[in-house]
Amino acid sequence: MFFEPGFDGQEKEDATIYWLLFKKNKFLVLENEGKFALPDIDLYKLEIKTVRRQYIGQVDGRSCYAAELSPDTMIPEGMSFCDLRRLLDQIPADLFSLVGRANQIMHWDRNHQYCSRCGTQTENKKDERAKLCPSCGFVNYPRISPAIIVAITRGQEILLARGSRFQTAFYSVLAGFVEPGETFEECVQREVEEEVGLKVKNIKYFSSQPWPFPDSLMVGFTAEYDSGDLNIDQREILDAGWYTADQLPLIPSTGSIARQLIDWFIQTKGIPHKTPNHLG
Repeated sequence: MFFEPGFDGQEKEDATIYWLLFKKNKFLVLENEGKFALPDIDLYKLEIKTVRRQYIGQVDGRSCYAAELSPDTMIPEGMSFCDLRRLLDQIPADLFSLVGRANQIMHWDRNHQYCSRCGTQTENKKDERAKLCPSCGFVNYPRISPAIIVAITRGQEILLARGSRFQTAFYSVLAGFVEPGETFEECVQREVEEEVGLKVKNIKYFSSQPWPFPDSLMVGFTAEYDSGDLNIDQREILDAGWYTADQLPLIPSTGSIARQLIDWFIQTKGIPHKTPNHLG
């Protein structure tokens, strides 16, 4: 799949549009015995009306739009609306990236229909991806919320924690949002100390991943234990502990940067004696 991002679609009248359809944060898919695919439908022939839409770009030369449908929309048989998290490791990475991008843009569009400065209804800016207030001129761009995620090692062990927001009882690496005025490295140090009471050193960049739940950018790091005893905050963290590669608890499924960091630990700290438990 070749994707070229854009913000101003000017397709021909007879062009076939590629639609990415949402009901708020749920995405329209074809589901067959637990396997997911993206439907390629003609929105106009089905006479489905959209609440809002945004041009996303070109997918293999076809104009691609994201659109939100009204809650009472009737969809074709065999299709359903799926939570975006379920698709994370169920569809190809490039396709999930496209859907995630569309979800972030629709989330921004939905929440910025009015100017936060004067309350006037906003308009799509013609020369860039932005909302323009026709009254006071305030411009609002799609929001991106940066967050750190860090794998902390201590010799042949990795620190894994169970978060209070996890719907399943799995363990993962620590993460948290960057605060105003903070560097990513300062955020790593603060979040680790706040959540588990430890100090870390040798903080190194790992990689990043857009995280459309709903508008984050996860920036991954590795770090080494420096000092302190585990003291979890009991509010965001339910449990935490040090684990070796051959004694991992239930961990995130593939597709997330959290799993990439854990897989990095497994590869660099020795081959485990058994396959690690994971979701999916």
